[in-house]
Amino acid sequence: MPSILDACPGGLLLEDPITASDERDWTPFAHQLYDSLTGPQRQVWDSPERFKLLCSGRRFGKTYLCIARLVAWAIEHPGSLNWYVTQNYKSAKQIAWRQLRSMIPVEMFAKKNEAELSVELSNGSIIALKGAENADSLRGVSLSSLIVDEAAYVKQEAWEMVLRPALSDQGGPAWFITTPAGLNWFHDLWEAAQEQDDWTTFSFTTIEGGNVPPDEVAAAKRTLDERTFRQEYLASFETLTGRVYPDFSDDNISADVVDTGGDILWGTDFNVSVMAGVLASRVGDTIHIWDEVTVKQSNTDEVCAMLKQRFPDRRIVAYPDPTGSARKTSAAGETDHGIIRRYGFSCISPKHPWAVKDKINSTNWMIRTADTQIRLFIHPRCKHTIKALKNVTYKEGAEDYVIDKTAGIEHWTDGLGYLILGAFNQVKPWKTGNAGVSVW
Repeated sequence: MPSILDACPGGLLLEDPITASDERDWTPFAHQLYDSLTGPQRQVWDSPERFKLLCSGRRFGKTYLCIARLVAWAIEHPGSLNWYVTQNYKSAKQIAWRQLRSMIPVEMFAKKNEAELSVELSNGSIIALKGAENADSLRGVSLSSLIVDEAAYVKQEAWEMVLRPALSDQGGPAWFITTPAGLNWFHDLWEAAQEQDDWTTFSFTTIEGGNVPPDEVAAAKRTLDERTFRQEYLASFETLTGRVYPDFSDDNISADVVDTGGDILWGTDFNVSVMAGVLASRVGDTIHIWDEVTVKQSNTDEVCAMLKQRFPDRRIVAYPDPTGSARKTSAAGETDHGIIRRYGFSCISPKHPWAVKDKINSTNWMIRTADTQIRLFIHPRCKHTIKALKNVTYKEGAEDYVIDKTAGIEHWTDGLGYLILGAFNQVKPWKTGNAGVSVW
């Protein structure tokens, strides 16, 4: 049996595919792949869970581990289809194609496709490298196993809408391997994995990976800013730069937050793609957000009907987007504020839109004051609102208080801002120009 280091003498691998044959047992080679791993890499390999998430610092050996595991899967399951997926085709070719070609003995190959970045082994198994930039192009297959490399940079819908269903009929395993990229969807997946059966997570720093000497890490620490170093070398999920709500933290999140039974305060942002908002109670000079509204492809009428059915005997006080006094979404030309009043809800809104600056400052004041008082508490179930408070940023290069809306997560914090300005204006009289508050 050739050693892993001598698998491709003279660079002849894949030059001329040989005739496929199932006569040779390649299991010992799969064992050699395992033996070549570092201790931390073996920890990931050995865990029995079907779904594994590895977040590591730079130069951990992520790609080597990816390809080694895919090759072993292909050997262990003849006739299987095994995919490596990363953010785009170019990255797949640059990062993993050379690694794949250098890892497998030439005798194991039946054929290759350079354009499609795929190889077929002598036992009929296929290993293919894919880019996820066009997720729809990945549809229509049944996968035996999957590794998503640099998963934090792969689009969420590629996993949820395409790759996850492709694993269902065979029940194949999936690994997600990446360096962090802020508090994005991979971070959400990481947190959800803590509570899911058959999911597990691993985190290793660059030094723990064992492939980079300590003095090199020390040199990087001297030349990088603290946040970048923690993310790239310590595998830390770092908050984004330019956060709109920089002081929001776990101190604001509490499972003890409950509906107190009084008036239901509903802060809402009118939007076509998703009707978003928060449901809260006022407790003294604090606000307790105990639930959120998330209804996709909906309208004001539908959401009001839902709330009326859910809370038939409660007084609901709405703090909507001020533009709803003119925005007409019903067939009869009724305004959003008119619809809210028709359902018997109180509707509190200024005659003119709140200034964006006031909405942001008032929310930050509730999150944490300069003397460290916290007046905003939120239940962990309000995942969209929490994600927005952690991740909404200012648009780079724009004027002050211009929010980056690319991710589409700001709707929940907008609704929260309307609520805070409307319900707590007497507690903290933020200046809003001529925007007097009207109550119906």
